[in-house]
Amino acid sequence: MDLTQLEMFNAVAETGSITQAAARVHRVPSNLTTRIRQLEADLGVDLFIRENQRLRLSPAGHNFLRYSQQILALVDEARMVVAGDEPKGLFSLGALESTAAVRIPATLADYNQRYPKIQFSLATGPSGRMLEGVLEGHLNAAFVDGPITHPGLEGITVYQEEMMVVTPQGHAAVNCASDVNGCSIYAFRANCSYRRHFERWFHADRAMPGTIHEMESYHGMLACVIAGAGIALMPRSMLESMPGHHQVDAWPLAEAWRWLDTWLVWRRGAMTRQLEAFIALLKEHTSSGISS
Repeated sequence: MDLTQLEMFNAVAETGSITQAAARVHRVPSNLTTRIRQLEADLGVDLFIRENQRLRLSPAGHNFLRYSQQILALVDEARMVVAGDEPKGLFSLGALESTAAVRIPATLADYNQRYPKIQFSLATGPSGRMLEGVLEGHLNAAFVDGPITHPGLEGITVYQEEMMVVTPQGHAAVNCASDVNGCSIYAFRANCSYRRHFERWFHADRAMPGTIHEMESYHGMLACVIAGAGIALMPRSMLESMPGHHQVDAWPLAEAWRWLDTWLVWRRGAMTRQLEAFIALLKEHTSSGISS
């Protein structure tokens, strides 16, 4: 096993195609096929499931990909440290929509200005999808709702969000879930941690939400609540950032349900210079109160 084989393996894993991977690493397809077969023989497992002209990772391939990415990242980092270069390379970050919209814009702008050699990308989505992205190696780190208990992850708490039940204007006070029993709710898909928190809040009070309408954005949720079509759960910081928030009423959840921590997480042992630089800047912004 050598670094060239790992680079070839990563390219095939990411493209699912020998031809596309060969173009990426500037090799002929036959050479790539041979080297991948050699790697599989060395490891004693099939890293790919071969289907017609496509390749997809086997379970062993998924496990190996995480280590392969870490090895190559460490090699790049070692080269940069020896050369004394500033951080550079790829840095893919994931975030909850509310975090991306309200909490981190100033941090991201500062990060791009300070580290122009880093190729930065941002993806947004619910916690479940962001966690999958980190564990599968598509994301270097992600902001998710905590706490984090997965043994393959480590992270830090960054923000505390106050969760609010958002109702049409003029709605009676909401002190517990029974006050909105049977109401239609607007939420993200089932892998959203905020949605699960909302449903658990109902169930703890032996109440039930009505129809759950899945939405793609907080702006869509807010528009539906303004129209009187149901209720939603949002972080106060997100709600107050949106036009139209004065056209609804908002009620904080009871203290036991009111606060949720946002974590920045990454794969255990996968700290890179790009991530170190981002965490340092994030702490600088949060400590100075300019994170949003």
